[in-house]
Amino acid sequence: MALILFDFDGVLADTLGDMLRFAQEVCNELGIQHLVTQGDLSNLEVMSFAEYGRACEVPEQMVEEFVCRCTRKFGAKKSPPAIFEKLDEIVRKLSASHILGVVTGNTKQNVKTFLVEHELDDRIRAVYGVDSPGSKSEKISLAQTQFAVENEAVFMVGDSLSDIRAARQAGVKSIAVSWGHQSLEMLIRAAPDYLVHLPQELLELLEKLASN
Repeated sequence: MALILFDFDGVLADTLGDMLRFAQEVCNELGIQHLVTQGDLSNLEVMSFAEYGRACEVPEQMVEEFVCRCTRKFGAKKSPPAIFEKLDEIVRKLSASHILGVVTGNTKQNVKTFLVEHELDDRIRAVYGVDSPGSKSEKISLAQTQFAVENEAVFMVGDSLSDIRAARQAGVKSIAVSWGHQSLEMLIRAAPDYLVHLPQELLELLEKLASN
């Protein structure tokens, strides 16, 4: 058995379109003259709504408002975001033998709404969102304390430099996925322990690592 922690945006949830659209809408609402592009997101050193706002030229005194408005827009969507192809099947299969959690820069409620929509809410043991105290590495460590037994393998599955660095800081193995929000070049630069390009590769890797 292993403890497997997933990032949310760009790993489980296909939120790229929403991220770009909501950021542009909030910039317009706040009177910020900035054309949001995918580069604002994909080039972030730290993947968070706050850093995303700064990349969109949001003044520091308005960053918190940018974060609040973006996360509210996610919560106000009529339907949660799509899940990447086959990730629902993979989560169900992994949950039969392992403990799964989500560590994310999105809100806990947005993640839970997504999980209910895709009938995965009974497969994820805990969600650590932006509304929970602590850094991402601290949340990984908290999950490890709460759910991992001694000498049990722990993995953080992410799509960004900050996910990989948080895993390293927490002393757990990182698995980077290339279908998310950051470029392959950025992920390689972060030197993850493992890198996969397809959901099926992720399943095969985790099953292999957890059996060792």
